[in-house]
Amino acid sequence: MEEIDRRIVTLLARDGRMSFTDLARETGLSVSAVHQRVRRLEKRGVVRGYAAIIDHDAVGLPLTAFVSIKPIDPAAPDDAPERLAHLSAIEACHSVAGDESYILKVRVASPVALEDLLQQIRASANVSTRTTVVLSTPYEHRAPSVAPDLTAEPATASDGSS
Repeated sequence: MEEIDRRIVTLLARDGRMSFTDLARETGLSVSAVHQRVRRLEKRGVVRGYAAIIDHDAVGLPLTAFVSIKPIDPAAPDDAPERLAHLSAIEACHSVAGDESYILKVRVASPVALEDLLQQIRASANVSTRTTVVLSTPYEHRAPSVAPDLTAEPATASDGSS
């Protein structure tokens, strides 16, 4: 990925609603060039979408927890993500190395709701759980540091000169 594309990705990760005009000003490109590059990044799957960042307290989901799960029967099929997909309180499901198989990020209204969700998780996926409740979140949704592709070939001049 070219440096200018990395810059565009970083800017969009910080503010997905940034206008093409603002992107152009920040990158030194024309608006049409930025528009073309953003569309190309979307087509390549580098930019997969745009989303609103929700204040979970404001929508009644102030309690965040991480739930580590592992199968009760290690010989059972590894299908926990599919078995849990219907539970909307699960915001993210990460396959992990270590003692547990997955770590789930969940958001609920209360400790009672968390207890109910844990019962649903155990029953739906036949897993044991270990839960860590979040006390505060100093930061989240940080823009990534988009590193240069060290495996790419060096760029060559496109005008025929070397």
